[in-house]
Amino acid sequence: MSEQNDAQQPSEGFVTEQNEDPTVMNERVIYMTSMSRDGAEEGGDEASEEGDQAEEESLNEGVIGAYRKKRKSTAKPLIDPDLFDIFSECRGKDPKDVFYRILETCVPATKWLRTYDHKAYLQDDLIAGLTVGIMIVPQSMAYALIAGLPTQYGLYSSIIPIYIYALFGSSRQLAVGPVALVSLLVEAGLRNLGVDEDDEEEYAAYAHTLAFLCGMFQIFLGIFRLGFIIDFLSHAVVSGFTSGAAVTIGLSQLKYLVGYKIEKSSSIYDTLSSAIKGIDDFQVGTFIMGSIWITMLLTFKHLGKTYPKLKMLRALGPLIVVVLSTMIVGFTRWNEQGMEVVGTIPSGFPPFTNDHKWDKTGEVLGTAVTISFVGFMESIAIAKSLAAKHKYELDSNMELSGIGLSNAIGSFFGGYPITGSFSRSAVNNETGAKSGVAALVTASMVVFALLLLTEAMYFLPKNALAAIVMSAVLGLIDTDEVAFLWKVSKKDLSTWVISFLGVLFLGVELGIAIAVSLSLVLVIYESARPHTAELGKLPNTTVYRNIRQYEDAATVEGMIILRIDAPIYFANTSYVKEKLRQYEMMASMKPSSTNNLRGQELRFVILEMSPVTSIDSTGLHALKDIVSEYKLRGIGFVLANPNRKVLEALEQAGIMDKIGFNHIFLNVHFAVEACRKSMLQEDEAV
Repeated sequence: MSEQNDAQQPSEGFVTEQNEDPTVMNERVIYMTSMSRDGAEEGGDEASEEGDQAEEESLNEGVIGAYRKKRKSTAKPLIDPDLFDIFSECRGKDPKDVFYRILETCVPATKWLRTYDHKAYLQDDLIAGLTVGIMIVPQSMAYALIAGLPTQYGLYSSIIPIYIYALFGSSRQLAVGPVALVSLLVEAGLRNLGVDEDDEEEYAAYAHTLAFLCGMFQIFLGIFRLGFIIDFLSHAVVSGFTSGAAVTIGLSQLKYLVGYKIEKSSSIYDTLSSAIKGIDDFQVGTFIMGSIWITMLLTFKHLGKTYPKLKMLRALGPLIVVVLSTMIVGFTRWNEQGMEVVGTIPSGFPPFTNDHKWDKTGEVLGTAVTISFVGFMESIAIAKSLAAKHKYELDSNMELSGIGLSNAIGSFFGGYPITGSFSRSAVNNETGAKSGVAALVTASMVVFALLLLTEAMYFLPKNALAAIVMSAVLGLIDTDEVAFLWKVSKKDLSTWVISFLGVLFLGVELGIAIAVSLSLVLVIYESARPHTAELGKLPNTTVYRNIRQYEDAATVEGMIILRIDAPIYFANTSYVKEKLRQYEMMASMKPSSTNNLRGQELRFVILEMSPVTSIDSTGLHALKDIVSEYKLRGIGFVLANPNRKVLEALEQAGIMDKIGFNHIFLNVHFAVEACRKSMLQEDEAV
C-alpha cells in the first residue's frame, strides 16, 4: 500500500510531461536539481532565496484565496434541484436523441439492433446460437435435477428467460440459463423451508415463487443502481465458496452414479455417511456407464482446449453422451433392471402458470436474496470480460435489471432462477456470437427439443446427466487460486479455506452467510486501519516520501510530517488518533543525529491530506479535538493539499477558524518551508 501511494504520488517540486518515460523523467529531475544546486553554490545569494520564498508564498496564498473567493460566490443549495428530476439529462437536447436514449435504456437490444449488419453477423450468430442450444438442452435437464425438479423445468427455464434477456440484457455474448451453483442454492433453500420434494407440483410452485422474488429483487437493485454491493465480496471468499459448492454439487449427483438413494444433507459428513450405509445396493452397471460418460466428457473438454481444430468437441460432448446413452438404454432396456431414466417429458411450449406460493414469502425471500447476489456475481464477471474483449460498454445495473426481468417473467412459464453460465458463454463467444440474435437462436433450439424430441429422451439415463454435471463442476474447483494465494497472501488463503470448509460442513446457505460475513469483516478491518506513513525529504529535491520505503529520506527538525492514505470517517478515527500519538512517542524517544533531529522539541505536525478524499462528522469531531490538544500544547497543526470537499467540511465544522487558512498549503514542501520560517522567527524573538 505504501509503495503504491509513494510511487504514484506526483513530485511536488517539479512539473512532469504527460506520458513521459519514467527513466527520462527521473534523469530530468536529477539534472534540474543538480543545476539548481550548482547555481546556488556558484552565485546564489540571500536575495534570490528570499525571492523564491516570496514567490512560493504568493502562489500558495493565491490558490487558497481563489478557493475562498469561489466558495463565497458559488454557494450550493442544500438539495440539488435536479436530484429528483429524471428528465434533467434530457433537457435542451434533440428530441430524437432523447427518444433513442430512453429506448436504449429500457430495451438495451435496440442499441445493437439499430446497427445490426445481417450480412456480416447473422451467420456467426446462427452458428453460435445452434452450438449453445446443443449444449443447453442436456445441461438444463441435468441442472434441474440438482434443483430437485423434474427435467422439463430446466428446459422451461431455457426458453422465455433467454428470449427476455436477449432484449433486455446489456451483454451481447453472455449465455444465460440454468447453472449448477444457482440450482444447488434453489434445492438447499427449499429443503430448509421444509418443502416436500416428492410433491412435484408444490415444489415447482415454490421454485417459481423463488424465481419471481429473485427477479424483483434484482430489478430493484438495478433501478436504484445498487450493483456495487457485489464488490464487497472478495475474490478469495467467492472462490472458496464456489469451490466448496462444486464439491457439494458433485456429491448431490453421486446417487445417480452408484444406483441407490443417498439422503440429501447440508453437511458433507452426513452425505458420505448415507452413501456408505447404502453400499449394499451398489449397481455396478450404472457406475461403469456413468464413469465412461465422465471420462468421455473430460476427454472431449481436454481435446477441445488443446487442439483448436477440435474446439467443437467441447460443445458437442454433452450431446454425444446424451445420444449414445439414450440409444444404449433404449436397446438394452436396462431401465427395467433398476437404472434410472428421465422418463416422460411433457411436450410443447412452456405453459403459462400462476401457481406461485406466498405463504412462506418471508423465508423464501431470504433465499431469493442469496441467489440474486451469487447468481449475478457469477454472471457479471464473464459479462464484463466479454464486453471488454468486444469493446462495448456494459452497465452493471442494467445487467441486473435484465437478468431480473428474465427471472420474474420466466417464473410464469415454468422457470426457476437463472443466471449467466461461464461454460456456455465461453462457447458462445468462441463460436462467433455478435449479438443477442445468438441467444434467440439458442432458446428456439430448446423449443424445438420440447416440441419434437421429448419422446426420444424417454430412455435418457440419469447417470448421463449426472456425468454432465460432474464434468462441468470440476472446473469450478479453483486449485490454481489456492496456489496463487499461498504465494501472495496467507490472509486471503485463510479466508478461502474458511469459505470452502463452511460450505462443505455447514451447508450452502450457512456457508455463504459465513463467506459474506467474512468479506464484510475484511472490508471493515481494512478501512478501520488505514495505512499511514511518516514522510521525509529526498536529498536535493523538494519531494517528501515514506521514510520506511526511502532510506535516504530525511525528517525535518522540530516537525512530524504524516500522511493518511484513506478517507477519515467514523470507523477509523480512533485508529488515526492512536497513530498520531505513536508517531509523537517514537519521535520523542529517538535521539538527535545528523540526519535525524526528532529528539528535539516537537513544534509542528504537518498532515499530508491528498489521499484523504472525504471526512465525515465523526472525523471532524476527532480532528477538532486533535487541533485543540495541539494548540494547548503549543504545537502548530498544518494541512498540506486538502481537496475542496475536505476544505468545505472543515470550514463548515468551524475547524478552519482554529487552524487558520495560513496553515493550509499546496504541498508538503511549502508547508515545511513556512514552518521553518515560523520557527526561525520564534527563535530570534526569544
